[in-house]
Amino acid sequence: MAFNYNFATLAFLLCFLAPSFAALVQEQPLVLKYHNGILLKGNITVNLIWYGKFTPIQRSIIVDFVNSLNSKGAPLPSTSLWWKTTEKYRGGSSSLSVGHQIVHEEYTLGKILKSRHLIALASKTHFAVSSINVVLTAKDVVVDGFCMSRCGTHGSTKSGSGRGTYIWVGNSDLQCPGQCAWPFHQPIYGPQTPPLIAPNGDVGVDGMVINLATLLANTVTNPFNSGYFQGPPTAPLEAVSACTGQFGSGSYPGYPGRVLVDKVTGASFNAYGVNGRKYMLPAMWDPQSSACKTLV
Repeated sequence: MAFNYNFATLAFLLCFLAPSFAALVQEQPLVLKYHNGILLKGNITVNLIWYGKFTPIQRSIIVDFVNSLNSKGAPLPSTSLWWKTTEKYRGGSSSLSVGHQIVHEEYTLGKILKSRHLIALASKTHFAVSSINVVLTAKDVVVDGFCMSRCGTHGSTKSGSGRGTYIWVGNSDLQCPGQCAWPFHQPIYGPQTPPLIAPNGDVGVDGMVINLATLLANTVTNPFNSGYFQGPPTAPLEAVSACTGQFGSGSYPGYPGRVLVDKVTGASFNAYGVNGRKYMLPAMWDPQSSACKTLV
């Protein structure tokens, strides 16, 4: 069994350190080395396990996001254009589509979860190399390490049905929106710039989209701790976690960059999706330019 944690929260906090230290960090070359392992390519099914109470609208925001990753119908800059950067990693494209959905509202494992509980929930649908099982926890569910060191997790495990990958993302609306839903909430540390308006009107779920996007890209490019990453495999910088805090051009520590603004709602976004959705997606490391790439 292997675990691969997303240390986006820690990287986010680094954004607000003294400028001299931040500059020192930025001077280090950003090269994600390929470690000759398996990547997730081809048709990949994304199974969603909803733990706790989510409204139908909240679920539709997430489902539409996943379906937007390979849709060609949205205007530019599109969610699918953002996802196409993963094609530049070895092996070609990864086409994601929503598979099984399990709505688990009864809190049968309680409202305080450990990592083993996340794997148990991910196991509600079978593991396979051609699928990613995603556990989404509601805003009143506390997960070990949530807000302190991570906004989500991706990892891999072996079961009777085979080897597969899983993701966990929590709704930070009540627990730590300043860490895991930034830039849609005032940050806990650093410059107190006004938060941006969430594109789907839900700070917690729009924050979940950012973290889910991060972890999906990290998973397909480093599913079993032997793909693309920099640093130790137990705490790697990966495709998107290497670019934390960057959403638009001109970004710098504490400033997400120049993004698009909806003229009617005033909401900020940088990607169009299916069904008229708008999303804010983080920068992704581009293997061709060896730099973090934003959509706008």
